[in-house]
Amino acid sequence: MTDKQGYVYLIGAGPGDPGLMTVKGMDCLQRAEVVIYDYLANPLFLEQAPQAEHIYVGKRKGLHHYPQEKINQLLLEKAGEGKVVARLKGGDPFIFGRGGEEAMVLAEADIPFEIVPGVTAAVAAAAYAGIPMTHRDCTTTLGFVTGHEDPAKKLSSLDWEKLATGVGTLVFYMGLTNLENICEQLVAHGRDPQTPVAVVRCATTPRQQTLDGTLTDIVDMVRSADFKPPALIFVGEVVKFRATLRWFDDRPLFGKRILVTRAAAQADEFCQHLLSLGAEPVLCPMLEIAPPESFTELDRAIDQLLETDYLVLTSTNAVDAFFSRLAELDLDVRALAGIKLVTVGPKTAAVLTSYGLKPDMIPADYRAEGVVDILKGEVAGKRVLYPKAELARDVIPEQLTRAGAEVVSPVAYRSIIPAGTFEKLEQALEDGLDLITFSSSSTVTNLMALLDASGKLKARQVPVASIGPLTSKTAEDEGLEVVVEPGVSTFDALLTEISEYFINKDT
Repeated sequence: MTDKQGYVYLIGAGPGDPGLMTVKGMDCLQRAEVVIYDYLANPLFLEQAPQAEHIYVGKRKGLHHYPQEKINQLLLEKAGEGKVVARLKGGDPFIFGRGGEEAMVLAEADIPFEIVPGVTAAVAAAAYAGIPMTHRDCTTTLGFVTGHEDPAKKLSSLDWEKLATGVGTLVFYMGLTNLENICEQLVAHGRDPQTPVAVVRCATTPRQQTLDGTLTDIVDMVRSADFKPPALIFVGEVVKFRATLRWFDDRPLFGKRILVTRAAAQADEFCQHLLSLGAEPVLCPMLEIAPPESFTELDRAIDQLLETDYLVLTSTNAVDAFFSRLAELDLDVRALAGIKLVTVGPKTAAVLTSYGLKPDMIPADYRAEGVVDILKGEVAGKRVLYPKAELARDVIPEQLTRAGAEVVSPVAYRSIIPAGTFEKLEQALEDGLDLITFSSSSTVTNLMALLDASGKLKARQVPVASIGPLTSKTAEDEGLEVVVEPGVSTFDALLTEISEYFINKDT
């Protein structure tokens, strides 16, 4: 034991969509020293608590990783060590989540705790499937029922006579394996056999699937589709509104698993856009930005800024690396007075603007060739500073030197393969992908270098979306099939082209 007082947050993590976690739940998670989490809690939440010990205690049919008694004991043990514990549960902890039992154990042990409600699966699944669980034209009564009893009991503890005709909309949690019995009992106790039924699995995630039927035919539909848990069963006239109100599974990239290979620090916005279009982004960064092995050349170039006429920045990474080093040398933007600033692309320009500066020149072609085109006619006798990536092409220094410029091109940053990338990539290929996105040639090279012959074969069976022609050539040289390449090398254009590709492919 310890003198420090432990504390437990029983947090409802929602049904799967990370956006449905409450602000308070996220705040508690970020304070935790230990996270004890369930199978149904989205694993993305763990990234919000990198400081904590993560313990998986998930349970699903046929596989009880931790019995409930052991989970209870684990809560007592970690809190007894004086730790702040986040007990992360799918949905809401007090709705078929056994949160009441866990809270009771804590209360009896005099361990302080807090209940953080979550969006329960039924509410979220109904909304994402387009089913209003109450509607004044159909019903104003609603019942949540657990259907997870032993089939041998025939759900005997339920009052079927009252449920069948006394409640307008019924939602059965964890009842998929008992679906046939549920339908039989409802019909036997007076429910119209033609009552609409919807079964929703993996609700609120890009893997969501919905089957619509009636009490008469839904069992055969589930068997034919080989539907697997987790799923919820909705029974009632409100299900008929889904035909008009469905929205989540109508989006252009719904259900598509798309590998994102961009650096993790830069991939969030792209992943969020993919999510908003219905895709499941699978983040597997093929590079991580690291400082150069030596700052000697970059420091020398910064020391000579008074003699410099042009500063060329060809990526957001170059902007951040250069200004980070400037600050380390106790300098600021005033050191760039009189220097013309050249950026490649609107994103790079936007990052430069965040440092309080605006670019003087932005080429129409967002590549090194574009920089050469706009500068070659005016740089003779001038000094050009080009802070670059370690493996950058030599187009800018070679071509501008030929145009009469003195080009200084120190390495400002390197890209390395992050730890754990191979395991993520292997799992992603094993689970299946609909598209691989590449943001640079190095992401292609790094991905293929990680794979053995069989892995390369799997990767070559997945179509590729490339940010631009140079990346496309690298991918094609590796035997990959490039099916998407935007006319303008921006991520907004890439997203548009990806959507068009799948719309055309699926029609």
